[in-house]
Amino acid sequence: MNLHPTAVIAPDVKLGAQVQVGPYAVIEEDVVLGDGCRIAAHAVIKRHTRIGARSRVAEHAVIGGDPQDFKFKGDTVSYTEIGEDNYFREGVTIHRGSRPDSVTRIGNGCFLMAYAHIAHDCIVGNHVVMANTAGIAGEVVVHDKAFISAAVTVHQFCRIGRNAMIGLSAKVVQDALPFCITDGNPGRARGLNLVGLKRNGFPREDIAALKEAYRMLYARVPLDQALAAMREMGSAPVAEVAGFIAGSKRGFAHPTR
Repeated sequence: MNLHPTAVIAPDVKLGAQVQVGPYAVIEEDVVLGDGCRIAAHAVIKRHTRIGARSRVAEHAVIGGDPQDFKFKGDTVSYTEIGEDNYFREGVTIHRGSRPDSVTRIGNGCFLMAYAHIAHDCIVGNHVVMANTAGIAGEVVVHDKAFISAAVTVHQFCRIGRNAMIGLSAKVVQDALPFCITDGNPGRARGLNLVGLKRNGFPREDIAALKEAYRMLYARVPLDQALAAMREMGSAPVAEVAGFIAGSKRGFAHPTR
């Protein structure tokens, strides 16, 4: 391990092999860092945080901070659980759960650019990208391989679907559909995320089926009829979109005309 002498590390912190901690970093009590983690200068890892192997935390990031919730009590024991191979850039903030034993959870391989923010009780999947100053409010769910562009704001309790793309500075107040681009204020579906689908190896027939499903939503077919037709198409991604819409509690960002 390479621990700078000016770093402040609580006695009960558990450090894996080859962990690096930079100058003036602070690691509070009840923290676990996996093998090969790198904590840069002036970063702060707050109490009750677990970070998986090979994750990196850049300068002035604060991981596992107290929720910005008036109901939160300072003596509440709640957690931040982060997977492996994540990279949190300068000034990133992530808050722990707001209720006793609750968890803010982040998967593997995520990349949060400078000053991105994840609020309390969020669930973020694998290989999610959040660009500079993007922020998601409490209780938000972000599915795998979503891309949230710079300066995006996501309302509490919203969901961001798998392989979704959220456009620059969008205001997301309803669920953002999987495999689609959501953009604008308020955010609306603008079409399929074709670049993301192709990069992630989606076969041509699935992309064609998603286009047909999107056209049904765009045409404003009665929603129950559209969902029934989507489920009958025999495409797993289209069925995923139908299930995502059926499970929405805030409504979803309809395709815009």
